[in-house]
Amino acid sequence: MPEAATAPAGRATIGDSEFDRDTAVTRRKTGVYDIDLSAGWTIINAVNGGYLLAVLGRALADALPHPDPFTVSAHYLTASQPGPAVVRTDVVRTGRTLSTGQASLFQYDEEGHEVERIRVLASYGDLDSLPDDVRTSARPPAMPPLDQCFGPEDGPAPIPGSSAITDRLMLKLDPATLGWALGAPSGKGEMRAWFGLADGRDADPLSLLLAVDALPPTAFELGISGWVPTIELTVHVRSRPAPGPLRVSITTRNLAGGFLEEDAEVWDAEDRLVAQSRQLARVKLT
Repeated sequence: MPEAATAPAGRATIGDSEFDRDTAVTRRKTGVYDIDLSAGWTIINAVNGGYLLAVLGRALADALPHPDPFTVSAHYLTASQPGPAVVRTDVVRTGRTLSTGQASLFQYDEEGHEVERIRVLASYGDLDSLPDDVRTSARPPAMPPLDQCFGPEDGPAPIPGSSAITDRLMLKLDPATLGWALGAPSGKGEMRAWFGLADGRDADPLSLLLAVDALPPTAFELGISGWVPTIELTVHVRSRPAPGPLRVSITTRNLAGGFLEEDAEVWDAEDRLVAQSRQLARVKLT
């Protein structure tokens, strides 16, 4: 691959990364894929929603004639666990510039009954075919340099097994959004971080599906602790990201009835807005 010729020693390239191995699906027959969901992408005992979205995104990339996710909308029905799973895809429509498909991920309960975990509807295209013109009022988030931000390794040792996913990420949080970790949440509902994969693999459209759901929840900065499960997540991939770390900015403006929204923007090293998302999540109010 071209990346291998220029990648620094010890740096994973696209196709040779733990992320690629752990999201790889095996086609059993047309529209049916098998995967063993890795425990390496869990928070507590649940598999991270962004990792799961990348798994389904990879299956749809195989099932559809276009290579890149443009918009992916997922409904998370029940929590997924590490272990065997089946992804079933269906081609809804194919066109010249866009194709649309749906996918569901299934696991089995203790009695052997099939349980649907996630259902996705997505449209795919070719990001390399898009025109270069950009007309936007969006601006990259104002953040300190990466070496002035803080990651999980800078805090107290985590409870063993509590967040395996952090070992697979390069995550450096903006100190202005770290009040929750010091017992003094800002109340602003903001989270910002530099993001990458720990093995140095550069971002691509599928890893953007992970990036939008990899930061600590904004609920922490609202003074709310505990699990914040995603109910629905929609991602728009706008461009193929340039090599280098990403900047992810997430905001919440409204928490009501035990639900909040999280709006995410992902910016690449060339100051381009490469992905956007919105999710609805449930919070436990005490």
